[in-house]
Amino acid sequence: MKFDLNVINEEFREGIKSFRREYDVIPASVVTYSGDGIIKIDGLRDARCGELLELSNGSTAIALNLEENEVGAVVFGGVYRASAGMTARATGKIVEVPVGDALLGRIINPLGEPMDGGGPVPAAKFRPIEAPSPTITDRDKVSVPLHTGIMAIDSMIPIGRGQRELIIGDRQTGKTSIAVDTILNQKGKNVVCIYVSIAQKASAVSSVVNTLTDNDAMGYTCVVCSTARHSAPMQYIAPFAGCAIAEEFMYAGKDVLIVYDDLSKHAVAYRAMSLLLKRPPGREAYPGDIFYLHSRLLERAGKLNSALGGGSMTALPIVETLAGDISAYIPTNVISITDGQIYLENELFNAGVRPAVNVGLSVSRVGGAAQTKAMRRVSGKLRLDLSQYRELAVFSQFGSELDAATQNMLQQGERTVETLKQDRCSPYSPEEEVILLYVTTKEFLKTVPVKRIKEFNRGFLQYVETNFQHIKTELASTGALFEVTAEEIEKAVKEYLNYFFTQGK
Repeated sequence: MKFDLNVINEEFREGIKSFRREYDVIPASVVTYSGDGIIKIDGLRDARCGELLELSNGSTAIALNLEENEVGAVVFGGVYRASAGMTARATGKIVEVPVGDALLGRIINPLGEPMDGGGPVPAAKFRPIEAPSPTITDRDKVSVPLHTGIMAIDSMIPIGRGQRELIIGDRQTGKTSIAVDTILNQKGKNVVCIYVSIAQKASAVSSVVNTLTDNDAMGYTCVVCSTARHSAPMQYIAPFAGCAIAEEFMYAGKDVLIVYDDLSKHAVAYRAMSLLLKRPPGREAYPGDIFYLHSRLLERAGKLNSALGGGSMTALPIVETLAGDISAYIPTNVISITDGQIYLENELFNAGVRPAVNVGLSVSRVGGAAQTKAMRRVSGKLRLDLSQYRELAVFSQFGSELDAATQNMLQQGERTVETLKQDRCSPYSPEEEVILLYVTTKEFLKTVPVKRIKEFNRGFLQYVETNFQHIKTELASTGALFEVTAEEIEKAVKEYLNYFFTQGK
């Protein structure tokens, strides 16, 4: 056998020319400072704001400060998860959370890790927590009502699918109760619900979860939980993680309700991180971009047009005030971003008015566009009548003599307030709300003692369910209150008034 060295040499040369070594270049650097959950990393010039960083001990951090020669980042999982001398590398992606139907019925932390003891979340898809909001041309007008089941809200402060309605008030005035009752009322209405807990006590979150479980609401609800024991970075990303989960359903053409409980604590967590990162403090020591923090979150809610599937995300952010001061920094910021607010007053709550909604300071900027024709008809003068009643009630305390018209207005106002009172976890259907409001505004309750109004309303709804079922069927099918139906309601209430007063005898 003979070998041709020229041929062999040529083959070697061709092989060397065609040789390509495959390798990945991963930017990495060294942690030069660690303290209070904040790390500073030398170099990493290609890092991006919000990018996920990985430390040599397996911990993760998120880059927030991009300076000339170093990167400032916050570490997930606690203060002692990082130390100087560790290696930090860029991952090239921002924080992601699992999304999809597998999350319904689960309790997870902001990183998508289970907190309910139910094993890992079997999610096939992940979504970044930061995403651009839908553009103006991507959106459609808000016109479909999202019924809360709370008569005072559905009648005077209506919420539409795709709206952002702020719930604001002092602590212990029933803010979370309104949000939870709204979630309970979405049962069987094909609305996915996301409840985001931000720096709440673990016992408070447990109470909410128990309420949802007892009322069979966890089947269509996901709870994203960051408790008070979690670090500030975990509290910071919690609402963004919940929004990413909601967006997956929205872009799939579904209707979503998301509750942020609450954004006051979210702002405090962001302020703590910003001060530790040595960012310049502004008003009340909040950083200058605190408005952008909440606006880029809440602007992701909306109603998509039919070309994008027609899905919607309705946001109910909650903000806590101090001594009823809605002119503070964070409340005014969020009020200016949202499409209205439900203001809960401490004095009304202590007086036994539940929900303690202050009609004068509460508003929905969507208004009647998110109401049925029947609801618009029966609630038209309700807000004005209640406002006049509140003013007259103040003057009547001075003990001056009142004319018959004023006394009649006060008596009617008392009965209206009593009708609007509602227990927790007892939502009304839209048809029941229309029936009760019609009876109240037409002054059929004039002869019923104020203390027996709740008893009368409960019994009257049962009477209508038994003997006048066609009224509710007509209201549900048409969404309008025709004269024939109104006459039937009047006939039913007159019959029941006679029965109500004779059964006691």
